[in-house]
Amino acid sequence: MKKKYFGLNLPMLLILAIIVFIATYLGVLSKDLAGGVALMFAIGIILYEIGEKIPFWNTYVGGGLVLAFLGTAVLCYYKVIPEEYVELISSVNSKPMGVLNFFIIMLITGSLLGLNRELMIKSFAGYIPAILGGVVGAAVLGIIGGLFFGVSPANTVLKYVLPVMGGGNGAGAVPLSQIYERVTGDAAANYYGFAISILTIANIFAIIAGGLLNKIGEKNPKLTGDKKTLMRSAPEIGKGEEKFTTQIKDYTGAILMGLTFYQLGRLIADKIWDPLVPSVPIHPFAFMIILVALANGLGIIPGSLRQAAKEVQSFFTKNIVILVMVGVGVETDLHELVTAITIGNVIMALLIVIGAIIGSGLVGHLVGFYFVDSAVTAGLCMANRGGSGDIAVLGAADRMELMSYAQLSSRLGGGIILVIGSILFGSLM
Repeated sequence: MKKKYFGLNLPMLLILAIIVFIATYLGVLSKDLAGGVALMFAIGIILYEIGEKIPFWNTYVGGGLVLAFLGTAVLCYYKVIPEEYVELISSVNSKPMGVLNFFIIMLITGSLLGLNRELMIKSFAGYIPAILGGVVGAAVLGIIGGLFFGVSPANTVLKYVLPVMGGGNGAGAVPLSQIYERVTGDAAANYYGFAISILTIANIFAIIAGGLLNKIGEKNPKLTGDKKTLMRSAPEIGKGEEKFTTQIKDYTGAILMGLTFYQLGRLIADKIWDPLVPSVPIHPFAFMIILVALANGLGIIPGSLRQAAKEVQSFFTKNIVILVMVGVGVETDLHELVTAITIGNVIMALLIVIGAIIGSGLVGHLVGFYFVDSAVTAGLCMANRGGSGDIAVLGAADRMELMSYAQLSSRLGGGIILVIGSILFGSLM
């Protein structure tokens, strides 16, 4: 049987990709969603398939998904993709079209509604301690590294650990820089420029670590589960789980439901939370996670709709993820990364990521989680660039179905870091 590439044989894949590339370089590829998606798939599928076949890379670095991300970043850096189409891909992925948001919404909805209720409640109860364990581990190893390079413990925590563990750029580095300016009187840009550089280095380490942890889990099955759940007791909890059949129209209902949960999360974030607590912004995804979890816990979502949401999620994690990884690559500034690479910064960022892995993995194990899965979600998904970083880390770790926990790290965990930052900036600077 001939090898298929996302349903296409090799000649057909190459013909379709060549047509898209010719249209791109002649400037006739449509500058809309259709053109952007066509180019993203053409680039992404080819890079993905190459990445899946490169020895060592496909085993330890993250395979095709990571090559789709980094390969696209390299293509943009060397201007292989025309600038007008770089802007098109960026607009499709983030704003104004927002495929990235759509992707995350579907993953949150499906992963939470697909969880057994008892399992979901128990795992959420232990997740915040696992996040805090990662933060403590990151701080401890970061401080040890800082001492070797002449960086004080206070500066290590404020300028290295907080940005890395803050939930990304928009939810972490940006508001941290604003808190810094408000507390110290110094310009936010003076903090942000360094913070985003360290975060970018740590993000690369987090992605690579995701691939390594996946391989560790495969070689040591006791350290991980089925890549869909965190709790070691999950098989026992799920034994009596019901099975539901779905109809094609259930998928439409599941998509509308997920999108509505997100809009409700925005409503709470913008109109209720922000006016009450303006100093600690919380992302709408955090409120969305709480709402979907409540809906599942209270049993108000019909079984067929929950099953449909889970199947939609599966489609997105296996197919649409290619688009997202290309979009993330376009928005990754390799120049920014290169300028921040010094021996001290690289080693300190690496130690912070390792500390996050150890801290979240050990605390997660204590509260009943698998070490690998806790380290990936509560650790690495704190130590990356937020939503896009979560996707890259989970893709490398082959754990896309843990997106809800990853988003808890980036959003609620990021909110915790902002609270800590507000206190520490005032007391240590």
